[in-house]
Amino acid sequence: MAFEGLSDKLGKVFKKLKSHGKLTESDVKEAMREVRLALLEADVSYKVVKDFVAKVSVRAVGEEVLNSLTPAQQVIKIVNEELCSLMGNNNSRINFPSKPPCVIMMCGLQGSGKTTHSAKLAKLLKKEGHYPLLVACDIYRPAAINQLQVVGERAGVRVFEMGQISPMIIAKEAMKYAKDHGNDVVILDTAGRLHIDLELMDELKELKALTNPNEIMLVVDAMTGQDAVNVAKAFDDALGISSVLMSKLDSDTRGGAALSVLAVTGKPIKYVGMGEKLDDFEPFHPERMASRILGMGDVLTLIEKAESTVNKSDAEKLAQRLEANKFDMNDLLDQLKQIKKMGSIKSIIGMLPGVGDKLKDVDVDEKQFTRIEAMITSMTKAERQKPSIINPSRKRRIASGSGTKVEDVNRLLKQFEQMQKMMKQLGGKKGGKMGRKARKQLAGMNLDKLQNMQGNMPGNIPGLPPGIFPKNK
Repeated sequence: MAFEGLSDKLGKVFKKLKSHGKLTESDVKEAMREVRLALLEADVSYKVVKDFVAKVSVRAVGEEVLNSLTPAQQVIKIVNEELCSLMGNNNSRINFPSKPPCVIMMCGLQGSGKTTHSAKLAKLLKKEGHYPLLVACDIYRPAAINQLQVVGERAGVRVFEMGQISPMIIAKEAMKYAKDHGNDVVILDTAGRLHIDLELMDELKELKALTNPNEIMLVVDAMTGQDAVNVAKAFDDALGISSVLMSKLDSDTRGGAALSVLAVTGKPIKYVGMGEKLDDFEPFHPERMASRILGMGDVLTLIEKAESTVNKSDAEKLAQRLEANKFDMNDLLDQLKQIKKMGSIKSIIGMLPGVGDKLKDVDVDEKQFTRIEAMITSMTKAERQKPSIINPSRKRRIASGSGTKVEDVNRLLKQFEQMQKMMKQLGGKKGGKMGRKARKQLAGMNLDKLQNMQGNMPGNIPGLPPGIFPKNK
C-alpha cells in the first residue's frame, strides 16, 4: 500500500520520541532529521520537504510543546496538522455550474488509467444523483473506444462515441446530445501520449476552447513518483488544469507525489484510485490521508465504505435477528459478502487505529473468504439454520462438496460457535443494557453519530473468519 514505508519510518521516529518522556530541543532536531530523511525516501520533492520540516521544527521547539505534559503527542499533532496543510486541509470537490451540463475534461499520459478512472468518476457521480455521459474523444489509441464502452457499461453509464473521426466533432455532438437527453455531467475521455508533446497539447487546447470545461482533471499515476509532479506541472503550464486525480494509490508506490502535487502546482488532488475495481475510488480527504500516514487509521472512510455496501433494511433485519439470538450461517455468509464488497482485508485493517501496526507483518489469506463461502454453500438449508446438527458424515460431505478438509469444516464450526456466543451478548435479555445499546448502534450506524470515533477503536477485530491471518512473517 502507498505510504507504507513512510508510515513505518515515522512510526519509529515518534516511538523514540515517546520513550524520552520530557523532550529537549536536541531531541526534536534529531527527530526532524529522521522525518526529513523519511520524506525524501518516500520521493517527496526536496523543496517541499525542506519547507515542511522547517515549519514543524519552528512549532515543535516552542515553549508550549517542550513544557507540555505530553510533548511527544504535541509533536505528532503538529506533524499531522502540517501534513494536512501540505495536502490541502479540506477535501476539494467539483464545482458544478448553476446551468448544466458540467463539463469535465479528463487528460493525462497513456498508461495513467485515464479511461478506467473516467468510468469510476462517472459511477461515483451517478451514485450522488447525477446523470453523467462518457464521451470517447481518444481516437488514436487502439481499442480506447471499446475500453470506454466496456467500463461504461459496467458503471451503468451511457457512452457517446462516433468512431475515429475528429475529437472536435465528437465533443461538439456530445454536448448537443447531453442537452437533449438531460445529462447534467459530460466527461470527456481525451487522448494521451507516451510523453508530453506539442501535438497533444494543441489538441487539448482546441478541445478546451470548444467545450469550455468547468473542470480540467489531470490523471497521474502515483507509481511514477516525482515524475507525476513534473507531469502535473507541465500540463498545468500548458493547459491550466483545475485538479488532479491520483491513480494506483493502492500500489507499493512510495506516495511522495501525493504529498508534493499541491505544493508544487497549487492544484488540489480531488479523487484517488485505490484498486482495479470500479468501486475502488474515493474523494481525497487530506486529513484522513494524514491519519493513515501517521498510523492513526481512517475510521470515517471505513464507515463510508460500510454505509455504501450495507443495505439499511438488511442491517435492521440483522439487528432483529441478533436480538432474538437467531444469528446463523446464512447471516455469516451475508456478512462475508458485504465485507468483500468493501475491499481487501488488508485495506480494511489499515483503516483501524491501533490495529494496522499490530497486523502489518501478518500474511492475509484473502482466499479464506472463498473457502468459507464454499463450505457454507455446501450445507443444506437445515444445516445453515442449525449447525449443531452437523455430524461427522455431514462434515465429510460438506468438505467434499467445497473442496476443503474436514479439519477446515471443524474450524469453521468452532469459530461460528464462538461468534454465536459473542452475538448472544448483544442480543436477548442476557445482553442487558449494553446489549440493547449495541443493537441500537448496529441498526442505526451513520457518520453523524461516529464522527468522534477516530482514534477510539478497539485493538481486536471480532467476527472475522478463521484462518484470515494464518502466519507471521
